[in-house]
Amino acid sequence: MRLLCLSNGHGEDAIAVRVLQALQALGQKELVALPIVGEGSTYERAGIPIVGTVKAMPSGGFVYMDGRQLARDLRGGLVQLTLAQIRTVRQWAADGGHILAVGDIVPLMFAWASGASYSFIGTAKSEYYLRDESGVLTRRTWFEQMESWSGSVYLPWDRWFMAHSRCRAVFPRDHLTADTLKRWSMPVFDLGNPMMDGLDTDSPQPSWETEPITIALLPGSRHPEAYENWKLILQKIQSLVEEAEPIEFVGAIAPSLSLEPLVMALLQQGWQKTAPQTFTQKHHSLRLTQTEFADTLQRAHLAIAMAGTATEQAVGLGKPVITFPGQGPQFTPAFAEAQTRLLGSSILYLQGSTSLTETIRTLRHDKNYRHQIALNGRRRMGTPGAAARIAACLLDLL
Repeated sequence: MRLLCLSNGHGEDAIAVRVLQALQALGQKELVALPIVGEGSTYERAGIPIVGTVKAMPSGGFVYMDGRQLARDLRGGLVQLTLAQIRTVRQWAADGGHILAVGDIVPLMFAWASGASYSFIGTAKSEYYLRDESGVLTRRTWFEQMESWSGSVYLPWDRWFMAHSRCRAVFPRDHLTADTLKRWSMPVFDLGNPMMDGLDTDSPQPSWETEPITIALLPGSRHPEAYENWKLILQKIQSLVEEAEPIEFVGAIAPSLSLEPLVMALLQQGWQKTAPQTFTQKHHSLRLTQTEFADTLQRAHLAIAMAGTATEQAVGLGKPVITFPGQGPQFTPAFAEAQTRLLGSSILYLQGSTSLTETIRTLRHDKNYRHQIALNGRRRMGTPGAAARIAACLLDLL
């Protein structure tokens, strides 16, 4: 199989790599990638060859969230980059092969424009944005209510690309979305969400009764937004630092980020460095890691997050996740509110005067509440193994 993988974001790159590695395990070798957003460091670390032109844009890929970000990207060469990437996709398709689009309508459109057969892993959209198992969600304004006008979170033009004769397979991210899309004539396969691959969902939850609380801190992976998110997270947890009970904080930092700005923010917030990447304040500890993401989530009782993919993975492990909005371009109030709809009761969204300390105290003393959060997270994010299931399906189809 000759396969070109298109993706448009850090989280999408990671999902694509899992599927490509599963294909490699099945003996497939002619696999290449073109990251539409960013420079593709995730592919490089996995040894997946990159074809065509790649470039990091100022927005980090979030041009649709802010007109100012689009203007910056246009000045940064977005149009020229897009045209070059479309030429690459068409040239590659002319030699035969299949295209796997991972993300949203952008790589899906690129795949369609290539003229080749293609498949789509939809990571960005879920019916949970509009409804849950009980029905359509209550929305605040008539404009928000109109989001469900077409009967699905996937709009008619999305569905047109997915129902095209050259589209061989559509892999939605959850069962609710797959079940909805099956109402239309398109090749939908409900095989789960590769985002949970590599995480041990069967590990027991840490005890809230006998162990000191461990909190994972997830500032996101987008430069420079993650550095500003980190400052906001440190300000928020200062109320916990004043508490008498010891807490272990672990910052799970993306490998693409520099630790220097994070360390500087810690020192400015009153943390004392006691060892490499380890800090203390009063009787609390805080450690930074760029290599133990999965282990950090497993050991944490909960997470405080301003992230996309990392937040969803924490939820899938049954963890409560506390969030609050930042300045963007990704983690804006609108993004945080939408993430709350996507992930339901697993997200504890702090607004206004809501107390972080009281929120954690409620979690600690309400075992049934924590149990419901864990069930919700696993239902919405699914079980590991989706990448292998998708890879096997692609081989069967192609």
